[in-house]
Amino acid sequence: MKISIITASYNSEKTIADTIESVLAQTYQDIEYWIIDGASADRTVEIARSYEARFKGKMHIVSQPDKGIYDAMNKGIGLCTGDVVGILNSDDFYASTDVLSEIARNINNVDAVYGDLDFVDAANTAKVVRQWRGSQYHEGAFRKGWHPAHPTFYARKECFERMGAFDISFDVSADFELMLRFLERGNISSQYVPMVFVKMRMGGESTGSIKRI
Repeated sequence: MKISIITASYNSEKTIADTIESVLAQTYQDIEYWIIDGASADRTVEIARSYEARFKGKMHIVSQPDKGIYDAMNKGIGLCTGDVVGILNSDDFYASTDVLSEIARNINNVDAVYGDLDFVDAANTAKVVRQWRGSQYHEGAFRKGWHPAHPTFYARKECFERMGAFDISFDVSADFELMLRFLERGNISSQYVPMVFVKMRMGGESTGSIKRI
């Protein structure tokens, strides 16, 4: 089962190496890794390309102007060829080396899996600032304010082909809308895995302020 990981980046030279290193460290090897860059003006693409040889053909880099992060994610979804698709943001990284192995193991009989997330200090990623602990989805949960942590959400490519990708008319909540569409309206099967999948630096697009949240 091939897992496609998509990283949308823009001027991410300070963090992109940590993101890429965490993909390289994964014990699960049946992957492809897409970096969809929005024509960065810094060294993001240069840093990413320095890793290509280590991926032995499994890394693909596209750099061109886009209409924002969700447009970049949609480009990656359109290009990827994996059975399962997930997003790893350019300032996030996998919490351990066996995250993809657990995703592959748990998605065998369902359409999507998701796990837990730790928010970490941007300057000291060893410091956990806040924790997001999920739970198993039940019908109507979104109406009560529940939803998975999107950076931990992995779904079969067929779900995107059948129900569409991210709606770029949303500013910072297209990930919420996609998961609502898949789980509530599309009624796909899912499995919560009680394991920290991702560490997210505070200060990103959706965590920078109460107003954004």
